[in-house]
Amino acid sequence: MTMKEYAEKSVLCWLATVDEDLVPNVSPKELFTVLDDDTLLIANVASPVSEKNILSNNKVCVSFVEVFEQRGFKVKGIARVIVPESTEWTGYLAALRKLADERYPIKNIFEVKITSSARILAPSYFLFSETTPESQIESALKTYKVRR
Repeated sequence: MTMKEYAEKSVLCWLATVDEDLVPNVSPKELFTVLDDDTLLIANVASPVSEKNILSNNKVCVSFVEVFEQRGFKVKGIARVIVPESTEWTGYLAALRKLADERYPIKNIFEVKITSSARILAPSYFLFSETTPESQIESALKTYKVRR
């Protein structure tokens, strides 16, 4: 599966930033999309700390995992805060609005230019040769008492 496909299957992504004193912050984000091979977009709905950190140190890391398969991606990149006056705003907003309507107030958009990416796999995939995405899903459904 591609990075975009995993992003579409993931409920949240986790944005890691650091402030001017290099104190880390990790924050969940609900509205995000892989725009293309080089760009990840994250809606800033209620993240003043992430915004402040990106403005002072634009190096970020983002991870997203499909919760039942326990597979996904870790992305490192350089972030910018895209404001409504930016030339990219309209196109980026349209990409994020495919995920949620105007009830979600998007203050601005974090554009992440991807510098590297790596697949994330739960340790079970390495530890037990019989592990498959299907077995991970079944295990997660039992563990979390979720019904299909």
